[in-house]
Amino acid sequence: MQSPENLQRSWPDRLATISVLLLLVLTLVIGTGSMIHGQLLRMGERMFGDPDAGVQYSFLRANPEKPACDPNADIDAQVQQEMNKPADDLFGDLFGEAKDPEQTRQSLVAAQKLCQDRFAMYEVISSHITPTVKAYRTFETAFFAIFRFGMDHRSVILVLLIAIAAIRTTFGVHHIGIRPPSTKIDFTVYGVSMVIANGLLLFSSVSYFFSRRTTGLELDPLSIVVNVLWIGLFAILLLVSLYKTVKPPAPTKEGGSLGLAGLAIPLYASMAIITGIPFIFFQGYPTGQAIYLGQLIEYASLFLNLALFIWIGMLLKQTRVVDLFINILRPWKLSPELLTWILMLGAAVLTAYTGASGIFVIAAGAIIYKEVLNSGARRQYALAATAMSGSLGVVLRPCLLIVVIAAMNREVTTDLLYGHGMFIFLVSSTLLLIFSLFLADQKVRIAPPAQAMRPSVRAFGPVAPYIVVVVAVVAAYYFLLDTKLDEFTAPLILPFIMLAIVAWDKLQRDPAQTVPLAVPASANTAAAEVQLDKPKQSDFLRTNDPQGKERRIGFGQAVFNATHEAMGHIGALIMLMALTVSVGGLIERSDVMHAIPTDLASPLVAITILLVLLVFVGMVMDPFGAVILVTATIAPVAYANGIDPIHFWMIVLAAFELGYLSPPVALNQLLARQVVGEKEMDEADAEVRDKSFYYRYERWILPFVIMLITLLVVAYVPFVFSDLFPKLYAN
Repeated sequence: MQSPENLQRSWPDRLATISVLLLLVLTLVIGTGSMIHGQLLRMGERMFGDPDAGVQYSFLRANPEKPACDPNADIDAQVQQEMNKPADDLFGDLFGEAKDPEQTRQSLVAAQKLCQDRFAMYEVISSHITPTVKAYRTFETAFFAIFRFGMDHRSVILVLLIAIAAIRTTFGVHHIGIRPPSTKIDFTVYGVSMVIANGLLLFSSVSYFFSRRTTGLELDPLSIVVNVLWIGLFAILLLVSLYKTVKPPAPTKEGGSLGLAGLAIPLYASMAIITGIPFIFFQGYPTGQAIYLGQLIEYASLFLNLALFIWIGMLLKQTRVVDLFINILRPWKLSPELLTWILMLGAAVLTAYTGASGIFVIAAGAIIYKEVLNSGARRQYALAATAMSGSLGVVLRPCLLIVVIAAMNREVTTDLLYGHGMFIFLVSSTLLLIFSLFLADQKVRIAPPAQAMRPSVRAFGPVAPYIVVVVAVVAAYYFLLDTKLDEFTAPLILPFIMLAIVAWDKLQRDPAQTVPLAVPASANTAAAEVQLDKPKQSDFLRTNDPQGKERRIGFGQAVFNATHEAMGHIGALIMLMALTVSVGGLIERSDVMHAIPTDLASPLVAITILLVLLVFVGMVMDPFGAVILVTATIAPVAYANGIDPIHFWMIVLAAFELGYLSPPVALNQLLARQVVGEKEMDEADAEVRDKSFYYRYERWILPFVIMLITLLVVAYVPFVFSDLFPKLYAN
């Protein structure tokens, strides 16, 4: 995906970006609305409530209704009237039960007392409704009406957001594929596959629309609007795909082959074709893809949160935050392996706060690659680190993926998942350090503390204001809106934190000076031993240096750039996720999962079989779509075979991360390739052309081995050391 700086700013492009920005802001307003409205109610209670008179602000939000009863009625006349009434009982006085005047009087007196109390409360409430109360409640109820309208129409907002982003992504030929198109035949195959894919999706959406019309049931108007929006989206995507097929972009390379061109087919198109053809032509289920798109709408709030997390990641990319934090490490002249390990620990925390592993790779993968490469590492090792940079933090609070799992599975909670997820984090991070040190080209390197401590502490100075900004925003939410930062509020609070960071960052017009990598000539012998090699040069480093000129822009331009880039990723990632839900539906309908016996003899046997299946799911599906499939099909089998739900979902998370780093799709590897660029990939391959098998494919092998061992440890250690996991397998 190209960065916004490299794209021509046409007016449709600007209009699309502004529209996406407005929808993202609207999503924030809707999500924050409940917090604000709660505070408005509490403020109204403090300002207008009267505990002594028994009046609450909730009584004043509308004019009270005057009681219809008579508080001054003549009791004697009412008693006489009741006594003169004929008996209502069909049996009359058959049982000799005559009306008792005294009981009737007592009943009427009690009713009159209740009526007088109601009138008294009516008078008290009416006296409290002052012009100030009317003005305040008008504002509060109007805000609630807007907030409620937005909550009820989140599905429409989501589809509009996806539609704008997907159209722009399709027009820019930026959908995710195993390799980007570069030759004429690549663009032809790319375009034809997109035409077929969008044609199938359009046919399914139209079929679904007419099938619902013929049922005779009353249809929800909102669902009709959503269905029409899907039809409009796929119709436009079909037209755009036809246009780009007839007039493709200019090829950047000569030659090409049909085999390699197949790798340029977008994953979105592949999944649409793989699911559309069986649904329509073999299962007689033309509405299948449209129905499974409905699951996307069912979890509209989660996918809107995902869009916000993508935006957060792109806002982070517009700042110097990561680079300034790395400045603290640079004086220590760490060897590549130690530096990579420390960067991965920091990346794990940022991954948890940017929603998912792929989002962090997009946002900060380029900086990770640059720093590891500059420390003297092999390019293949730096690429491995870039691909893994988002893999360690998906189990840490407040990562969105765990929130999705807990929302779909009542057997687990976020607290339990985050608590046990720390075990996965410790295992994977420790394995990364061990393997990196074992494969190191040179001994462990670190500068003497006497030389490194002072510049490292000095480098903390520029970082401190950013920490203050974060604390200030979090404190504002806590004290003003009574809301703390956790996994549920993170998608709503983090955008404001990032906007504040971007604003502060852009006030610092002159980029901070990077701590020099080389040791001064006057340094002593011990320092000279840790002097770094000359950083490896590449076009990538020169054109994407986060200390470079492109960072010297204002706040508005930075937000615009971040939104533009987020739009591309929203269009590519969420559409891919939408189609993986269809893939899950196809697998579910094909009864493949039902071929797994319900009784697998023991939890150990069940885990062995299921973890292979889970890795396969992770290889071909995105995390959110995969969670939906696993929840519906695999989780019940695991529970039925005695696997603890917490243990099962820990295995799922580890298996997914292994899958995202493994062919045939290897989504995180593809995203790393995008942020680094094709030229850098070619240079990395050329650098190890004459070396052994491992070094030629290190970027694939190292992450795979680390996550595979992590998965095996997570899957089997709780059985071997059951005393360490008493809550999982106490028996």
